Amino acid sequence: MASQAIKLLERLISTPSVSRDESGTADIIESYLSDCGFAANRLYNNVWVQSSEFTPERPTLLLNSHHDTVKPSPAYTNDPFVPVRSGGKIFGLGSNDAGASVVSLIETFRLLDREPIGVNLLLAITAEEEVSGEKGVRALLPHLKELGIGIDMALVGEPTGMQPAIAERGLVVLDCVAYGVTGHAARNEGVNALYKAVDDIEILRNLKFDKTSTVLGDMKISVTQINAGRQHNVVPERCDFVVDVRTTDAYTNEQVVDMIRRAVTSDVTPRSTRIRASVIDESHPLVVAAKALGGIPYVSPTMSDMALMPDIPSLKMGPGESSRSHTADEYVYEHEIVEAIEIYKKLIMAL
Repeated sequence: MASQAIKLLERLISTPSVSRDESGTADIIESYLSDCGFAANRLYNNVWVQSSEFTPERPTLLLNSHHDTVKPSPAYTNDPFVPVRSGGKIFGLGSNDAGASVVSLIETFRLLDREPIGVNLLLAITAEEEVSGEKGVRALLPHLKELGIGIDMALVGEPTGMQPAIAERGLVVLDCVAYGVTGHAARNEGVNALYKAVDDIEILRNLKFDKTSTVLGDMKISVTQINAGRQHNVVPERCDFVVDVRTTDAYTNEQVVDMIRRAVTSDVTPRSTRIRASVIDESHPLVVAAKALGGIPYVSPTMSDMALMPDIPSLKMGPGESSRSHTADEYVYEHEIVEAIEIYKKLIMAL
């Protein structure tokens, strides 16, 4: 299984799959599953398949990872689309994030397909994760619901060193505009929009919320961009600034936007509220099984498609390390794939 997983990973690395342009790797995954005897389904560039013994009497576990990648860093010293095996490592774009998880979950699904386990398996290798795109998980989940396929829990493959990530923060990006009145700087005329923005930024720096997440702690608010003024002697009538808000499960994203709007005088427009915080209870069977295998639950600093599954208890766990993601000369160790298949198998059989 591990040998086939590594060969499949090399094929995926060899096929460019930058977000929103992943049809080549979707073709490979769909063909591979079909060649293995499964009835592979496809929605856009999302490929999914149900286990052979799928019955409504058992809970359904979603096995999910993504086959899209970011654009390769210009700092690569080798061709990012040529897989290289050296020193027990497999180099190539997407090898770590999240190709290793993709192939490990596929082989685990194959391995357990007809085993007497207590859950249905639904394997979904999805697209557009790196951009939270509308044709990835966001499209697939409602499609499955329309087909009457429910999901009770999810195992999301991302590079975590096979440690169980039980939570991750959500994200809301706010475009804010402070308005003033233009005037001549020499005569101290007008109302300086930049000053109004600075006042609001100071409010945001010190903004406190009544509720704190027991797992994720306090929300994080950072002003990350600002732009104002046309020339040195004109008081600016408008100042635009961007706010990055890392949300928690203490409030919904919509509640956070409303509270910030009430705290400042600037206009506040969220780009999206769909990327939500995700927290799974440590008493959930997925977490219990992971801990029984020696896993140490932790809060992930990075986001994944867990954020788009707000109503599904989800555990993030996969081979590789997050620190290698989106870096030049990305790699994963061969032994990490071997270990991942074994750990995934044991975890699922323990449910």
